[in-house]
Amino acid sequence: MSDQVASGSAPPDGGGEGSHPLLSLALAGMMDDVQAHSGAIYLLSEVRQVLEMAVMAGLPRAFAAPWERVALTAPLPVAEAVRDRRLIWVPGEDDMARRYPRISVVLPYHFALAALPVATADRVYGAVFVTWPGSHPPEISAGERAHLIAACDRLALRLQRAAATGHDVVHEPDFLGTAARAGTRGAVEAVQMVTRVPDGMCALDVDGRVTFANAAMAELVGAQVTELLGSTLWTTLPWLNDPAIEDRYRAAMLSQHSTSFVALRPPQDWLLFRLHPSRSGISVQVTPADATAQDTPLGARRDAPQDVPPDAPVVGGPWGRPVRLVAISQLLDLASALTEAVGVSDVVELVADEIMPAAGSSALVMLGPDGGRLRVLGQRGYDDPRVVDRFDGMLLTARTPGAHALATGVPSFFETREQLERLYPARVATPDGMAAWAYLPLIASGRPVGTCVLGYAQPHRFSTDERAVLTGLGGLIAQALERARLYDTKHRLAHGLQSALLPHSLPRLPGLEVAARYLPGTHGMDIGGDFYDLMRGSAEGDLFRGAVHAEAAAVIGDVQGHNVAAAGLMGQVRTAVRAYTAVGQPPGRVLSSTNRLLIDLDAELLASCVYLHLDLPHHRVLLARAGHPQPLLRDPDGRVHVLDLTGGPLLGIDRSSFYPTTGIPLLPGSVLVLYTDGLIETPGADIDDALAELAGRLERGADQPLEALADSLIGDRTEAPTRGDDIALLLLRPPR
Repeated sequence: MSDQVASGSAPPDGGGEGSHPLLSLALAGMMDDVQAHSGAIYLLSEVRQVLEMAVMAGLPRAFAAPWERVALTAPLPVAEAVRDRRLIWVPGEDDMARRYPRISVVLPYHFALAALPVATADRVYGAVFVTWPGSHPPEISAGERAHLIAACDRLALRLQRAAATGHDVVHEPDFLGTAARAGTRGAVEAVQMVTRVPDGMCALDVDGRVTFANAAMAELVGAQVTELLGSTLWTTLPWLNDPAIEDRYRAAMLSQHSTSFVALRPPQDWLLFRLHPSRSGISVQVTPADATAQDTPLGARRDAPQDVPPDAPVVGGPWGRPVRLVAISQLLDLASALTEAVGVSDVVELVADEIMPAAGSSALVMLGPDGGRLRVLGQRGYDDPRVVDRFDGMLLTARTPGAHALATGVPSFFETREQLERLYPARVATPDGMAAWAYLPLIASGRPVGTCVLGYAQPHRFSTDERAVLTGLGGLIAQALERARLYDTKHRLAHGLQSALLPHSLPRLPGLEVAARYLPGTHGMDIGGDFYDLMRGSAEGDLFRGAVHAEAAAVIGDVQGHNVAAAGLMGQVRTAVRAYTAVGQPPGRVLSSTNRLLIDLDAELLASCVYLHLDLPHHRVLLARAGHPQPLLRDPDGRVHVLDLTGGPLLGIDRSSFYPTTGIPLLPGSVLVLYTDGLIETPGADIDDALAELAGRLERGADQPLEALADSLIGDRTEAPTRGDDIALLLLRPPR
């Protein structure tokens, strides 16, 4: 049995197979196999698609408080391990900051981490993470990798058997520390030796509680030994009640490096605290500090070995009442998470994923003002949405706690239903199934932007510290919500503009099959300057040699940018192309005229374009190109060609640019493919390989109906979470 389990109190039945604590034993075993000093097991809640921490070992759960519940979509190692079904390795502080800044902001210490999924071939049961001190080599060894993967596979099989037999695997108590190995006589002698030492000496367990203190320690800090035992130094001694002290303890436990700090015991006694960590806790040595150490400024590296006392930062002075470090870590994590929120729905989801678990609430409602009324922006935790929807549209002057918090900017906390109904009797008739509530006004830029309502299934006592933390969280949420509502407004405006500028449908032309697709990029405002169009031919000019009139004209283009300006200029370019087509200009002249217009508009944006005239009776097409990707042509016999069209420069560069016209046959059954660069350009991918892959898809699928072929050429980009650029696609096929 591992050291961790041997020393701690045996956890009760975890609800798995037999009467053994399934999760605790599995976690202890894998930590022992790889000599990790902390770890945790998460179980997947399939209903909410959230990983919930079921047991933690080696460190207090407060270290991981912001991540007790992790959404599968979260940019965190355990979630990524589940999504990718692979081991995630983070070798140290720099890599953590680069890949997972939300963790690095809260735990800026030097340690290594591995995260793995707990899964069988057909089902995910959860995830595991384990950590090592910063002294671990930068690469995980083959043996460590094999041990961890095998242990997770065994755990997955045991969870599978437990599920098959109807045994619920429940959360288990955390276990900490390592076994004491000294005999009784040795322990007594050690205590006697420490008692005789003139320096102050005490031992902290992994939770930071004092388990032993000698008389010199009590004398130096001005407290009785009995007062120190069983509590943390920073709660027993008011002059140590500073987040920097707890930060030192956390740094020592995570990095397993010795550290130190200097603190002022009022009125004038400076003390040097040296912290020496191990997997079972921390040994603390306290001595009077010299003048050199007292003058040392704050800001020394927190997790590096510190053998020289002058490197220790100073703690003390008129700091006021400090905030607990756990609360600070939750604020930091939420602030980091909210930077990822784009729209209002993102803010609601992030607050639900981050705040509800930390606050212990069962439900969340986000309210916002709109036209003098209260609107429900989103909710979590109410199975029946009608419970929340009945508050949507209430006047801001209504006597409700949500409207009151929004109007006054003052938070309200109701610990029982009786408290709420005493102030707001109307709520008697509108129960929501909750028993306690926190109404947090969201104030940004000096004005109210919404109300965040947390509901609790049971009566809940809000301590002074909890009220302060929740009120602080409201400020962070407000800033994110204000940005998100502004983004959503601009997003709707931009999409409305782009929708109005792109063709709602393409004309039906005898002798021509047409299919088109447009996908906006996901960067910026999800809009852009890609466009396409199909127009009936003009009878006013000779578009082909031999006085043959065009049956149709088509265009595809890409205006630089992904914003409203790009979309607006795209509309102007498309309108210009239609106008020049209507007066019968040939392809080269259409592009020359559009180029001069773009320069006259002084838009400082460039555009690429392919424009063509179709002579359907004679199976011929004339094309002109302005800096645009070459079209593809599939012959009726199945061969695919990349058309090598001589073209001119991008539109908007030079008024005198010339755009030559090229004529090619377009036989019945051929497919002409026009596209923008978003279809073939992917960061890190070779464009020639991407073009060859597109040609392969065209070759394999050209006998499909044209709509199905368009979907095949777009591929999985429709469902891709990120697209760096817009994609426009236009397919033309004369039927056989």
